[in-house]
Amino acid sequence: MSAIVVQALTKSYGATEVLHGISFTVEPGELVAFIGHNGAGKSTTLKILTGQLRPSSGSVSVGGVDVLSDPGGAREKFGYVPEDPALYDYLTCREFLELVAELRGGGDLDAALGLAALGDDADRLIREYSQGMRRRTALAAAVVGKPGVLVLDEALNGLDPPSAARVKSFLRARCDEGSAVLLSTHVLETVERVADRVVMLAHGKVVADERVADIGEEGLERLFLEKIGESVS
Repeated sequence: MSAIVVQALTKSYGATEVLHGISFTVEPGELVAFIGHNGAGKSTTLKILTGQLRPSSGSVSVGGVDVLSDPGGAREKFGYVPEDPALYDYLTCREFLELVAELRGGGDLDAALGLAALGDDADRLIREYSQGMRRRTALAAAVVGKPGVLVLDEALNGLDPPSAARVKSFLRARCDEGSAVLLSTHVLETVERVADRVVMLAHGKVVADERVADIGEEGLERLFLEKIGESVS
């Protein structure tokens, strides 16, 4: 069973159609990079996938649960980091993770704190954190319940190089254990280093769905520029 299934998804705002029947899957054990230009429709897709928006047509499922008919059940299957995560500023990181673990019915607090790598700062109020520390806290909250699927929208933004390396290593390890990761990012170097597959979106359409290992010597950047150009012409 696929971990994520997006099928013939469309989304319109009035007369403006921003998603044009996109389809893709993410399998257990796979890290799939979701890339595209600004305004391509990536965040809209992820918001539909996580139950925040309803599509105009099409279907989405996570862990075999239909997101549209059972959004609560689907949310139990995935951890999510939005592009601009909202946190509880008057909790510490540790308290916040304890709250998320309780809401999820349990979790691995030590592993989540290890990913955040805040040390003694885990007991400071989140309102005192830098952007990078807040991002690490959001990532830790997404994984504390050990969900089988992770949906990450620009989740590496604002991380210093050691933190980014630790997160990428963690994600790779989770995939090796059978979890599925869908990572939206603009950093093509990250895609080439950690992703198994890349799904490329341009102007609301999937213009490429390829294994990173098959892209070849010319690299992802050239493929990206070629596909974006084709979608415009």
